[in-house]
Amino acid sequence: MADGKPKYKRILLKLSGEALMGERKFGIDPDTIASIADQIVEVQALGVEVAIVIGGGNIFRGITAATDGIDRAVGDQMGMLATVINSLAFQDALERRGVSTRVTTAIAMPGVAESFIRRRAIRHLEKKRIVICAAGTGNPFFTTDSAAALRANELHCEIIFKATKVDGIYTADPFTDPTAVRIPHLTYQRVLEERLNVMDAAAIDLARGNSIPIYVFSMRETGNIRRAVLGEDVGSIVTDSLPETSAGGK
Repeated sequence: MADGKPKYKRILLKLSGEALMGERKFGIDPDTIASIADQIVEVQALGVEVAIVIGGGNIFRGITAATDGIDRAVGDQMGMLATVINSLAFQDALERRGVSTRVTTAIAMPGVAESFIRRRAIRHLEKKRIVICAAGTGNPFFTTDSAAALRANELHCEIIFKATKVDGIYTADPFTDPTAVRIPHLTYQRVLEERLNVMDAAAIDLARGNSIPIYVFSMRETGNIRRAVLGEDVGSIVTDSLPETSAGGK
């Protein structure tokens, strides 16, 4: 938007654990967290209320552990703890920049963070605090994508921004298929029917239930969070239906 005004008042930003690794093979890269934190502070300064859900794949992934002999439910619980580690690191980065931040968890751990209580989390947002929702949904067999869609519904967020390694949703994997084409606008139904790699089916269905758009964009370019919030075309959006002028959707 040319006037520099945000298109949304309250957003949910979904970050993968891998997004925090930077060029590392695992763990947390301080420079990467600092860069993302700077961008989020910039967005909040526009008056946008920000909730965040962070994955834990940079530390531990339950579904992978299950193939190595660990019970899937146990592996997922370990993955939930990894999201808490990431959330605490992110809280530290944000508060170093003078932004009041709360980490809330789906699993009670009062010595570390406050338990997620919907009305309290909404109040934090209203008071211009950034809310980081950790530990997924608190249940095994559900991804942090599902947690993002769930929290977006509970917190009355207007949109889910999913930050990835690519600049939107493609007809195929753009890293392996040179003929892959970016789809700027598509429906929840198309995502489900074609099994496009956006979010898992449970997350898509949760978002569709309250018509919460999902915007997929790349974190590789600094400033993209702000551009997305301002309504600029930096990715792909999933909604109930396509605009009349849109082509290439179902």
